[in-house]
Amino acid sequence: MIDKLTKLFPLWAILFSVLAYFYNDFISGFKSAIIPLLTVVMFGMGMTLTWKNFREIFKSPAVIFLGFGLQYLIMPGAAYAISQLFGLSPVMMAGIVLVGCSPGGTASNVIAYLGNGNVALSITLTLTSTLFAVALTPFFSYIILNQVVPVPVGDMFLSILQIVLVPVLAGTAINSFFSKKIEKIRNVFPFLSTVAIVLIIAIIVALNKSRLADIDLIIIVAVMLHNLTGLTCGYFIPKMFKYDEKICRTIGIEVGMQNSGLSVALAVKFFSAAAALPGAIFSIWHNLSGSILAGWWRYKDSKTNPVIKK
Repeated sequence: MIDKLTKLFPLWAILFSVLAYFYNDFISGFKSAIIPLLTVVMFGMGMTLTWKNFREIFKSPAVIFLGFGLQYLIMPGAAYAISQLFGLSPVMMAGIVLVGCSPGGTASNVIAYLGNGNVALSITLTLTSTLFAVALTPFFSYIILNQVVPVPVGDMFLSILQIVLVPVLAGTAINSFFSKKIEKIRNVFPFLSTVAIVLIIAIIVALNKSRLADIDLIIIVAVMLHNLTGLTCGYFIPKMFKYDEKICRTIGIEVGMQNSGLSVALAVKFFSAAAALPGAIFSIWHNLSGSILAGWWRYKDSKTNPVIKK
């Protein structure tokens, strides 16, 4: 029963997004729950890992370099190309470029987990891209927009430590030392992650309702295409280098999902509230597209791997 509910993840995400749009006043009041929800999810992810997973990642630095390189080459380049293709205004272009120049979002770790990707690799890539964002986000923003955009890397790094790394390591430690004792409840964690990410998506939709009402269709299409470009290139380029399915999924998710919250904050501070609209849309859309993709991969795996059916 739990596994069946988990597989309906994309449906729940869409349903609760619609509800959040119409009942935004009530749901937006749960804004403070976003970080605790992510923390719970990250702890649950850690409960599926062991120290061996992390050791194996650092034995393959090439894949980390590949994922990191694609993150900062594809997304800024795609943002510029799409802006030119659709003839976006300078303000809207600035918003999309800021999204493209941001590091990987922490939600990518959740989607990698739900999509049966390599969670340890996803976390490593998120941390790596965030650490280098202090230099690369202003650099690529300047190259494309001719304006330097400072990044609060210290605050970002501390947030990732608190929301991602600490709970994941805590869960990993418990799983490593008490693996046999928690075996019977292991399948509960994907369900809890599903509930948490659906609630997070709903809260994001509710908080951005007023902005969504003022946005042009062309901006929505541009944002969707930007995300699709990252997911597609991030998945198929590693395929060309003969990496396994889990790694391809993880890099695809990591490249396609950005720290859109950072891009919104930078847009408001250095450009205008209007420039934050692409980031606000991206924050909703990449969670929906990632949820759908994770749900499809999980369904696909359940048909080929009898272990996942349980």
